[in-house]
Amino acid sequence: MEISDVKRRVLETIDRSRTRAAERRARADRAARDYEQWLDRTAIPVFRQVANVLRSQGYPFTVFTPGGGVRLASDRSGDDFVELSLDTAGDEPQVLGHTSRTRGRHIVESERVVGGGDPASLTEEEVLAFLLNALEPFVER
Repeated sequence: MEISDVKRRVLETIDRSRTRAAERRARADRAARDYEQWLDRTAIPVFRQVANVLRSQGYPFTVFTPGGGVRLASDRSGDDFVELSLDTAGDEPQVLGHTSRTRGRHIVESERVVGGGDPASLTEEEVLAFLLNALEPFVER
C-alpha cells in the first residue's frame, strides 16, 4: 500500500471526525436551549401539579429545580426521587428520566429515555405518563 494513499485516508478520517464532532456539538447546543425552554414551560409545571396532588393525598413530595433539571423528591427520604435531565453524551441529545427509591437498606435506581427523547417535541402528556409510571412504587403502600 502506498504511503500517499494511507496519508490521504487518515486525513479524510480526521476531517470526517471533526465534522461529526462539530455537528454533534451544534445539536447539543440546540437541544440545551430547547430543553431549558421546555423545562420552564412544560416539565416544571407538570412536576409541581403532581407534587400538589401527592401532598394533598398524604404523600409529602417537593419539587426542586437544580440547574438543568427538575426533581420530585420525597420529604421522607432524600434517596427517593424522580428527575429529568438532558443527556448530550450520545449522537442525539435526549431527555432522561431517573428514578431512585429505597427498599430497606438498598437503593433501586432506573433510567430511561422519556417520550421520543427530543426536548423540543416532548409533551405534557409524555411527562405526566413518565411521572405516573415512576411514582407507582412510591404510592403503592
